[in-house]
Amino acid sequence: MRQAHQMESTEDYVELIDDLIRSQGEARLVEVAERLGISQPSASKTLARLQREGFVTSEPYRSIFLTDKGKALADSARERHDLVYQFLLCIGVSDATAKIDSEGVEHHVSAETLEAFRRIIGERQPGNAGTDS
Repeated sequence: MRQAHQMESTEDYVELIDDLIRSQGEARLVEVAERLGISQPSASKTLARLQREGFVTSEPYRSIFLTDKGKALADSARERHDLVYQFLLCIGVSDATAKIDSEGVEHHVSAETLEAFRRIIGERQPGNAGTDS
């Protein structure tokens, strides 16, 4: 259970760092802590772990960067999140609820379930109404 929670945290951090780099050109400890609603010391402790595990690089008072391993994890987490979000919208869940629920579900969904989500989304997209003509 603890290891699963740690992986959720890792995914949330690398996805957030990637989002900050995309939108602001850099990710800094203060923004990471602020966006996660935690103290800077707590964020710093987790970032130190992520650095030991090879997901990020950083230097004191400098930006945080994703390693190739961290970027791959961020991309994978974002893809799962987006797929769950799109599926929830597809089955009629409101946008606000889909945003909230997809954040939790993304960490616990199997590859098999994601593939089913993909299939259902594809079947329900305009032009894919199940007709062959």
